[in-house]
Amino acid sequence: MKPIGELVKQKPWLGWAMFFLTIVVVFLLGLLASSIIERRAEAVFAYTPQVQHEQWEPRNEVWGKNFPRQYESYMQTADTTFKSKYYGGSKIDMLADYPELVILWAGYPFSKDYCQGRGHYWAVEDVRVSLRPGAPMKPEDGPMPGTCWTCKSPDVPRLMNQMGIAEFYSSTLSELGPEVVNHIGCADCHDSKTMNLHITRPALVEAFQRQGKDITKATHQEMRSLVCAQCHVEYYFKGEGKYLTFPWDKGFSMENMEEYYDNIQFSDWKHSLSKTPMVKAQHPDYEVYRFGVHFDRGVSCADCHMPYRSQGGVKYTHHHIQSPLADVENTCKVCHREDTEKLVRNVYQRQDAIYQTRTLLEEVLAKAHIEAKFAWDKGANEKQMDGTLKLIRAAQWRWDYVAASHGSSFHAPLESARIIALGIEKAQEARLEISRVLAQLGYNESVPQPDISTKAKAQAYIGLDMKKLTAEKKVFIETIIPEWIKKAKEREATYPVVNM
Repeated sequence: MKPIGELVKQKPWLGWAMFFLTIVVVFLLGLLASSIIERRAEAVFAYTPQVQHEQWEPRNEVWGKNFPRQYESYMQTADTTFKSKYYGGSKIDMLADYPELVILWAGYPFSKDYCQGRGHYWAVEDVRVSLRPGAPMKPEDGPMPGTCWTCKSPDVPRLMNQMGIAEFYSSTLSELGPEVVNHIGCADCHDSKTMNLHITRPALVEAFQRQGKDITKATHQEMRSLVCAQCHVEYYFKGEGKYLTFPWDKGFSMENMEEYYDNIQFSDWKHSLSKTPMVKAQHPDYEVYRFGVHFDRGVSCADCHMPYRSQGGVKYTHHHIQSPLADVENTCKVCHREDTEKLVRNVYQRQDAIYQTRTLLEEVLAKAHIEAKFAWDKGANEKQMDGTLKLIRAAQWRWDYVAASHGSSFHAPLESARIIALGIEKAQEARLEISRVLAQLGYNESVPQPDISTKAKAQAYIGLDMKKLTAEKKVFIETIIPEWIKKAKEREATYPVVNM
C-alpha cells in the first residue's frame, strides 16, 4: 500500500478532500462540545435554587421558582379539555348521567351533588362550590369535619404541623376554610431541601405501621406510587374526633376492608329509604391498582400519569397529572409496541365491559332500596329485614368500591369484574328476601317503582329541596369565600421567602 504523501502527489484532489473533511469533523466536534456545555449549563441553572423557603410553604408558585419545568407542567392540570370515551378532565354531573345514584345515596350528602372531580388545580375550588358541604342533610348531622380538607391542599401539612394532627381532624370544614386555599401541589409530596418524595399525610404511615411495615424503607419507585396513595385510597373518619384512618389492617382486598368495617360495626350513614347502615366507599385507587398487572410488573402511578420528558437536555417528570390516554406516546408506548389506535381500543373494550355490568348493578340496587322501603311501609319488622339489609349493604359496598375507584376498569379489570358480579348476586338475593318478607305480610304483587329517570325526579322522590340548598350555597359562595381568600392573602404575605 502506498504512503499517504505519495498518493497525494499522484492525486492532488485527495489532499483537498482530506483538508475539507478535517474542517467538517472539527466543526462537528465543536458543535458537540458547545451543545454539551450548553446542556450542562441549562441543567445547572434548572436545579440551582433561586429562592429558599420552609418545608411548609404551601404556595406552588414559590416552589416553582426553583423548578420551573415541573411547576409549568403541573399548572396544566387546570386544563379540563381532554375527554376520553368515559369522562376525562372536565366537570361532569354524575347524578344527571346516572339518576340511580341519587337513590343509592339517599340520606347522604352525595345524593345532593356528585360531580366528577377535575384536575388537581381545582381541588379546593371543587370542594367550595359543591353542594355536599354547603349544608348538612339534617341539622342533627352537624357541620362537615375538617378531615374533609385532608387531601385537597399543601396548606394541610402546614396546619397539621401548627395545630397537631388530631386537632386538625376535629376542626370543622368552615373553621379551616380561611386556611385551606392553595390547591394540591409541591409540598404535598416533596421535601423542600432535597426534593425527595416523602409522605406528608399521617394516615398512610399509620396504616402501614399497623401492618408492621416501615414506609421509610420504600424504594424510590415505590414512592412514585405511595405519594399518590396518601389520598387515592379507601378511608373513613374514626370516632368522635373524625380521625382519618385507612381500613387496611386485614389487607388490601375488598373483602379485607369489608371485614374490617363489619367487625367494628362501622357505617357512614343510615339509608333513608331501606334503613340500611351503609358504608360509602371513597376512591380505593391504590388498592385496586395493587390487583392489576401493572402493579405486578413494578409500574408506578407516576410512570403512567406523570411520564418523564426531556427539555433542553434536561430529563424531568412531567407534572401534568392526567389520564395516560391523553399522551399515549409518552405513557403506554414507552413499554407497549402496538399502534396507538389499538392500545386505546383495548382500554375502551375493558371499560365498556365494566361499565355495562356496573350500570346493571346500579339499577338493581336502586330497586332493592325502593322495595325495602315498600316492605317497611307494609309493616315489616327489624327481624324480618335483618338479612335483607346485610345483603344490600354488601351489594352496595361492592358497587361503590369499583364505581368510586378512578380507573378501576383499567387498573384491574378482572378484579373489578369479579367484584361487580358478586355485587349483582347479593343485590338480587336482597330483592328475593324482600319478596319473601312481603309474602309473609300478605303482599304477592310486583312492587311499584317510582319515576327516577332524571336527577330532579330522583331527588324529589327522596325528599330533597334542591332549590333551597342551591340558594343557601349561592350565598355562601358570594359572601363567605371571598373573605376566606382575603384573609389567606394577608397571611401568606408574612411567609418568609429568601432570594438566593
